[in-house]
Amino acid sequence: MERAREILAKAPGLELVDEPARNRYPMPLQVAGKDNCEVGRVRRDCAFENGLAFWVSGDQLLKGAALNAVQIAELL
Repeated sequence: MERAREILAKAPGLELVDEPARNRYPMPLQVAGKDNCEVGRVRRDCAFENGLAFWVSGDQLLKGAALNAVQIAELL
């Protein structure tokens, strides 16, 4: 689990927000207007032996549409 958190924390376009002891989780209100998505509540998936389960929140109008297209075009 720690390795998964390390990888997610370094992934471009993501911000790891995973502090259950402090009640910090990805929340839609906190990502409104932000380019990056937030990921948290990282845990083992009970359905798959090597699976992970987690929450992801992002501004769907920003990241899900216009910004995503621009970022893909920049990579190409």
